[in-house]
Order: sequence, then C-alpha cells, then structure tokens
Amino acid sequence: MSTRTPSSAERPAPAASAPIDDKAAATMLVDAYKKIVDEMGKFIVGQQDVIEQLVIAVLAGGHCLLEGVPGLAKTAMIRSLSRTMDLSFRRIQFTPDLMPADITGTDIIQEDPATGRRQFIFQRGPIFTQMLLADEINRTPPKTQAALLEAMQEHSVTVGGHTLKLEEPFFVLATQNPIEQEGTYPLPEAQKDRFIFLVKVDYPEREHERQIIARTTGTFEADLQPVIHGQQIQELQRVVRKVPVPDHVMDFVLDLVRFTRPNNPDAPAWVKDLVDWGAGPRACQNIVLAAKVRAVLRGRFHVTDDDIEALALPVLRHRVVPTFNAEAEGIKVDDIISRIVKAVPRGESKRVL
Repeated sequence: MSTRTPSSAERPAPAASAPIDDKAAATMLVDAYKKIVDEMGKFIVGQQDVIEQLVIAVLAGGHCLLEGVPGLAKTAMIRSLSRTMDLSFRRIQFTPDLMPADITGTDIIQEDPATGRRQFIFQRGPIFTQMLLADEINRTPPKTQAALLEAMQEHSVTVGGHTLKLEEPFFVLATQNPIEQEGTYPLPEAQKDRFIFLVKVDYPEREHERQIIARTTGTFEADLQPVIHGQQIQELQRVVRKVPVPDHVMDFVLDLVRFTRPNNPDAPAWVKDLVDWGAGPRACQNIVLAAKVRAVLRGRFHVTDDDIEALALPVLRHRVVPTFNAEAEGIKVDDIISRIVKAVPRGESKRVL
C-alpha cells in the first residue's frame, strides 16, 4: 500500500531561476539548510544529527537508510523533509505479500470508448515520485526489494521491455526496525551499498521526550512551509561537486576505506580478526560527496579530515561485515569503524596500528 503527495506535474511549476555563481549557491545552500531545520523543528523535536545526515544525503544525491525502534518519528521526519523541500512524496508500507508490480506499476487492459478496442495501458506505481519512503523495507521478500535496485542506481524503471525515466531529483529513504527480526528479509549487501548512509535513530533525550508528549497529546499542529524545490536541489548538487578535496584528505579517505578490508596488507593486523568483509569503492565516493556537502554547510569551500571523520560511521556501518568472533565478543560495527578511524595515519603523524 502507498500514500502520496502530488507530483510536480500536478503542482504549479517553480519559476525558472537564473544561474548563480558558486559562492552565491553555497550561501543559498547554508540558508536553505537553516530554514529546513527550523521548519522541521516545528514538528520534529530533537534528532538534529539525523536531520543533518538526511539533508546531506539529499544534497549529495544519495539514498538513505534509517534504522531505529518503532515510535522514533522516522516516517514523520522523512515526510516533513519532503514538505520542506517541496518534492512529490509517496510512502510504500513493505509487507511480505507485496509484489514488484505493486512498486513499479503494471499494464492494465482499458477499453477505448470511441472505438471499443482494448489495449494495454501502463499504470505507474508509487515509485514514480521524487521522494519515496520505503517503510520497513526488510519486511518484504528479496524479489520485491530488488524492484528498487534499478531505480536507485539508474533513476529509471524497466517494465515490459520499456525503460521509463524517473522524475528528478529522485531519492529513496528507507526505514527498518533493528530489534524484531522474525519474518524479515535482511537487505542483500549489494542493495545496502546503494544507500549513501545508514543512519541510526536513537531514543530522544528526556526534555525532548517531554516536548514530544506535550505536542502529540494536545492540540498542537505544525504548518510546514516549502523552503527549496527540486530544480534548486539539482543546482546545489552540481555546485557541491565542485568543492575541492586536498590530497591529504583524499589519502585519509583511501586509507580509511582500505583499512576496512581484511585482505589489505596495509590494514592493522586486528582488522583480520574483527572484519569478515570490508567496504568497496562506492564507500570512497559517498564519503567524499557527503563531506563536500558538510563542508559547505559549515561555511567552507574545501573538505577537511574532520568532515570525513564525522561521516565515517553512517557511510561505513552498513558496508563492513564483522566476523563471528567479533559478534561473539559483543564488538559492534561502530566500535570497529571508530577504532579504524583512530588507526589511520594523517599527514606526517603516524599512529600505532
């Protein structure tokens, strides 16, 4: 089942904006981010790190996977983000009986009232939107999960031998519950690798939870206003790619990702004991793109080691597979990644591996 908001074809098209220079675009990005946070703050209490990572993922042109127990407003955050960005939105509730055609669409027979002839007409599925919420994506079988793969990678859908392009910008924001695994279908590694981030949504702080109770049990209503539209997002995505990455930062990225691979001779010896499978080249691409966005959001037009370190966990935690020994000892993936980050040598300083 799915819910939707109007597509851009059903809403008045935004006026074409004149090209802006990179400095003005960077200023616009920072202003837009502050307004998005303010607008979402009308409805979402706390979760500032999660909101920042969601915005970074969108501006980097990537998809995002959110993981958290029920009731932490994962769905509400994504819906609010789509409203502040003025993007068409649809939600799919993934269930064990969901079929690929329920996502992509299917051909149906319609009769032409003028001629009486019958013909197949393609009925588009909920994937034809700009922001797609795949709610509890691990509740549906791999066959249906795979229906998203082409859309996530190519931004197109192939049905009945015909390839249809999706409306740009296009994002898949998926959620999953980490504690209840009965009757679930864990995402394959190839599909998890398509997500730029795996964002952990944690319990709110005490004061934030008090505000949540007050808002949701009273008459409070939030009126979210759009801050930015799809065409502006695409323009900002292009500007972000121009942000330079110094050589020493690029070396840090390469070492960081390559240290996660147990067969890498340069990796610390303990990695072989704790990591069964490491991150691939897409991790390098994603962490650099995300770091470029983070740098601009902080008023810089260059990437630093701090940007890379701040985004290491969401980029790598779903790409690093721990060994059985690590899991038996209660060592979490986040612990392994944090240890690797500390082990990577930077500049002329060499750390003990």
